[in-house]
Amino acid sequence: MPAEQSQDDLEIYLRDHYAAAVGAIDLLKHLSKTHEDDALGPFFAKLQAEVEADHEQLHNLMSALGFEESSLRNAGAWMAEKLGRAKLGFSAGEDAGLRLLQSLESLYLGITGKRALWRALEAAREASPVLQKTDFQQLENRAAEQAERVESERLTAARTTFRAA
Repeated sequence: MPAEQSQDDLEIYLRDHYAAAVGAIDLLKHLSKTHEDDALGPFFAKLQAEVEADHEQLHNLMSALGFEESSLRNAGAWMAEKLGRAKLGFSAGEDAGLRLLQSLESLYLGITGKRALWRALEAAREASPVLQKTDFQQLENRAAEQAERVESERLTAARTTFRAA
């Protein structure tokens, strides 16, 4: 594969992950606000800060590689998050447990995708001096820890939501 095509593919790949994080951050902002007065508030606030830091790390990596974020992809991710929120709903009521469970599942999938991103970049690190400067193992470990925490909350939400089934 020509080097130019590889560079284009890497740019597309990073832009897609960057845009997905835009949607995840927006969801986390909403969940942080929705749960600011209950036990999940600190959990979502901490996760939001971590995901924002990872997003900044990806932004810095893209900048170092000479890539710009895609406004179109970011807008699409933002819109997808809004459509997902409309599907899930976020008001209190009898479906609140299911909405929380589905939101946590969405976050878990996103974090798993982020972990896959860091692993892929680690595997390709020899292709670029910029990639060689990044500690992808540390980023992957952080994503794995985030996924474990989200999974714990997801299972708690599942037990609570389906206990009377």
